[in-house]
Amino acid sequence: MTNTQDLGFFFLLAKQGSLVATARELGVTPPAVSKRLASLEARLGVQLVNRTTRSMSLTPEGELYYAHTARILTQVDEMEQLVCSSRATPKGLIRVNASLGFGRRHIGPALAAFYARYPEVEIQLEISDHPLDLATHGFDLGIRFGTLPDAALHARKIASNRRLLCASPIYLDKHGTPEKLSDLQNHNCIFIRQNESPYGVWNFNNGGRTESIKVRGALGCNDGEVALNWALEGYGVLLRAEWDIARYVRSGRLRLVMEDHTPTRADVYAVYPQQLHLSARVRSLIDFLIERFKQIDNIEDRG
Repeated sequence: MTNTQDLGFFFLLAKQGSLVATARELGVTPPAVSKRLASLEARLGVQLVNRTTRSMSLTPEGELYYAHTARILTQVDEMEQLVCSSRATPKGLIRVNASLGFGRRHIGPALAAFYARYPEVEIQLEISDHPLDLATHGFDLGIRFGTLPDAALHARKIASNRRLLCASPIYLDKHGTPEKLSDLQNHNCIFIRQNESPYGVWNFNNGGRTESIKVRGALGCNDGEVALNWALEGYGVLLRAEWDIARYVRSGRLRLVMEDHTPTRADVYAVYPQQLHLSARVRSLIDFLIERFKQIDNIEDRG
């Protein structure tokens, strides 16, 4: 059975990055550290560390074991704080998974700001083009858009995501402005490939029901910034989040089209595995994100 001493030993080893440094920290010899590591690996039946005479690195199994170890040790510490009725500031490891564009532009800076406020936390952000399974990869939190079909996850909304149709004046002056949904089929539409959503299908709310329309276009990408740049350069009509296009609409580089039609929303959620107790550090981070994203850019902002 794994005990907290084993977890503490491996956590220290991973943080120190060498057998010698770990031995020095524990006040034992390097061979003693090597023997303890070998015993742990033998019991688990996997290799946790790649080691040579000069260096060591974690194996994929070691990375996963380290991520869970750090979280478990933090939870033990939190439990002791709760028992002692302590109201300490958030601390410990938080592992977050987010999508490419939103992760780069918004979640990354938000996590840095959270760390600046609570310097005792340790944050690991993994950005991916598809949502990763939180439990399998050892994440505390995932950032997701739209409908959340996984019943094994809890979710809190952290930002509204109004999506709008837009195009550059260059494109509209040349090809005309669409006025109804069927007009879109005669325009070059720029696609953003997202997860498993149907390619080339845009959804709109029409009197409380969803209306889907198949549109065409020569340009598609899984990166929102690339698609936005294509729209700015006059290559077609784009369906994009308000916060991504707001500054360009205000400057006149993009124009809204078909404003009386409402694309379906894709609000942003912080999701986490169902468990009896949500850690204080993760709860604090979610509260922080909700407050921060109240200030997210919109068309009406003139600052």
